[in-house]
Amino acid sequence: MFMSERLQKVLANRNVASRRKSELLIIQGRVKVNGVVVDKLGTKVSSKDVILVDNIKVENEEKVYYIMNKPSGIITSVSDEKKRKTVIDFFDEENKKTRIYPVGRLDYDTSGLLLITNDGELTYKLTHPKFEIEKTYEAKISGKFSNKDIKILKKGFEIDDYFAKARSVLILDRNYKKSEFKVQIVITQGKNHQVKKMFKKVNCEVLKLKRTKYAFLDLKNLSKGNYRQLKIHEVKRLYTISNLNNK
Repeated sequence: MFMSERLQKVLANRNVASRRKSELLIIQGRVKVNGVVVDKLGTKVSSKDVILVDNIKVENEEKVYYIMNKPSGIITSVSDEKKRKTVIDFFDEENKKTRIYPVGRLDYDTSGLLLITNDGELTYKLTHPKFEIEKTYEAKISGKFSNKDIKILKKGFEIDDYFAKARSVLILDRNYKKSEFKVQIVITQGKNHQVKKMFKKVNCEVLKLKRTKYAFLDLKNLSKGNYRQLKIHEVKRLYTISNLNNK
């Protein structure tokens, strides 16, 4: 028995393109199923169907999952037009046989926990704000940071075109003489430069930023620039958490 799924979801899961771009490919008539052009959304396919995009067969790759400790000064991308080093460059050729990519982004000067996979469905669940996946950061900041600022961060405010809010904020260390603080902040979004912009809103500058946790995953025994494969139970737990949060 074969389980059917929407064609655009299958294309995304097989890393052809994002869901939105996969929908566009279908509408443009560039997708064939069993030799027939499919240009309407909502079409369901199974694993026994042969799918072509621009007459090239779409293979069903084995899913792989990695956790990496990203150093600062590295691009969170598959490639870079300026030829700068990317997170994928840290993977050996054996582990790059599948088309792996980072889940979300970490800024160039931000270090810490980054997930790498070729699972489009899990990537969607981990990065879309509606699934509320917790991301924990440690930030070294400068400024007059107080309990009042913590309340502001937890209450939330508008940044650009979205509402930013911290789930929790904790001062880990403080140096009043230098007006510097080490702060742990947990968010469930992941917008561009979000943590930096949030601290800027309370008149503080982020001097150093590291992501220490992604949901329940942490960097235990993982040095900078290294990675490991996620265990099966870890992948299942990520799916479970995202599904529970979406209820």
